[in-house]
Amino acid sequence: MRFAGGHVPPRHVRTLAAVVSAACLALSAAGAALAAGHRPDATAAPHAVGSNWYAAAPYLMPLDNDPPDPGAVMDATGLKAFQLAFVLAPNGGGCTPTWGGTSPVGSDTAVAGVISAIRAKGGDVSASIGGYGGTKLGQSCGTPEATAAAYQQVVDKYGLKALDFDLEEPEYENAAAIHNEIGAAKILQQKNPGIYLSITTAGTADGTGWFGKQMLNEAKSQSFTPDNFSIMPFDGGFNGAAAQTAALTNFNAVLRATFGWDEATAYAHGGISQMNGRSDTGEYFTQADFQTVLDFATAHHMARFTNWSVNRDRQCSPPDNNGRTSGTCSSVPQGAYDFTKYSVKFAGATPPTTPPPTTPPGNGGCTAAAYDTGTVYGGGDTVSYNGRTWKAKWWTQGEPPSTGGSGVWQDLGAC
Repeated sequence: MRFAGGHVPPRHVRTLAAVVSAACLALSAAGAALAAGHRPDATAAPHAVGSNWYAAAPYLMPLDNDPPDPGAVMDATGLKAFQLAFVLAPNGGGCTPTWGGTSPVGSDTAVAGVISAIRAKGGDVSASIGGYGGTKLGQSCGTPEATAAAYQQVVDKYGLKALDFDLEEPEYENAAAIHNEIGAAKILQQKNPGIYLSITTAGTADGTGWFGKQMLNEAKSQSFTPDNFSIMPFDGGFNGAAAQTAALTNFNAVLRATFGWDEATAYAHGGISQMNGRSDTGEYFTQADFQTVLDFATAHHMARFTNWSVNRDRQCSPPDNNGRTSGTCSSVPQGAYDFTKYSVKFAGATPPTTPPPTTPPGNGGCTAAAYDTGTVYGGGDTVSYNGRTWKAKWWTQGEPPSTGGSGVWQDLGAC
């Protein structure tokens, strides 16, 4: 269950700083899109990025949690697609789509500008429906048809080729709401040939819990098969990759029992959505855990590999965030967008081997080698990072240079 770190439990309440940050990002993105000849309403046809990219798209909140510049993420990692979160019913009630319960899709320009900027760089987006907290359209719309009509507005507004149904607490405990959501997904699949649809739900040690199994039974009763059913094995007593791969193995058995699939077919319809770094309940998932899960997913030819979230894919200061979970950083030592690069690998692309330059060409530049999160540094070793030169005081690995953290790095000044 995604309390989504840093806003527990209602993650859609924005601080003034988040609103200002989102507005600045949207204006910047819209300007870039206009300069590239893209309409700010995001109705320009998306690039054909391929279903492998929609299957690998990590979550990004474009209006909350100090969103990073998607273009910078793409340049640094090679990523081509983002999962924008979350489409909800209005906080005051009704059956029209909004971002986070507060920003109507019909009059939106901010998210549209972000989408246009991503498409201008050759990428695309999927929209995620639901999540933890807020009122879902499946709860407020009376029928599958009405729910589908609300989601169709989102598809049409942004020219979407992919959607994610994030069905978790408290909505998935409501049988009528889940009937509406699954029915809406089936209608959208029929009305939008080729649309990529993922269903994401809570993970447990035995794959998924009672309500997750009821959701799968609802899909079976409606003869609906999405591109994948994904579980979220975190915030439920998980720690590290072994617990997650065990849950994926058990979820495979659940899919086989529900739909009568063989093992290979079930894996080909299964996926995982992880939480990078420290989870809401204090579990930890490191880069090594992501690599292990990635190896498992690719070896079993699984359908999806994603995580919550790009907003969190950067180091806190201090790196452990004093034992707290944040919506804007991972609370573990890391380089910028380390976890996003695993999505790029799942999509079949190769992430850039070096980060983009941090200083403009011809600006003097740094003479020391650029810091690399995977390299072991000994006392006296120097690196360049963010336009400055740093010297290691003792052995270190995986802790990017800063004046905080363990204190291992000495700032030698600007290059």
